[in-house]
Amino acid sequence: MTTRRQQRVAEQVRHELSELIEREINDPRLELISITDATVSSDLREVNVYISSLQGEAARAEVLAGLEAARGFLRRRLGERLKLRVVPNLHFHWDKSLETGDRISRLIDQIEEADARQSDAAGRSL
Repeated sequence: MTTRRQQRVAEQVRHELSELIEREINDPRLELISITDATVSSDLREVNVYISSLQGEAARAEVLAGLEAARGFLRRRLGERLKLRVVPNLHFHWDKSLETGDRISRLIDQIEEADARQSDAAGRSL
């Protein structure tokens, strides 16, 4: 069960990391990325950060490598910005939910097209 404090810390970490990546990191691998979610452990020592990129799955390895390279800098800057006793360890993960959502949307479109063709065929046979 996620506590209100965990949710607040996760949202603050997500917001601060987004700003840091956008304004203070000049790594071309980290362009066009967004932090989609962050989850914090119950002891507030670990944060799982979920990332997606407008470049899609093709950029996954490069984006995660760029974030790994910047992990120490990001953690240090978070420590300066957050009012926490312990600065959490950052764990970056690729967020597959956007690709999954896109795939589901395409499948629904295909089903609707098939239904429309069946309706047209049934209407012509009458």
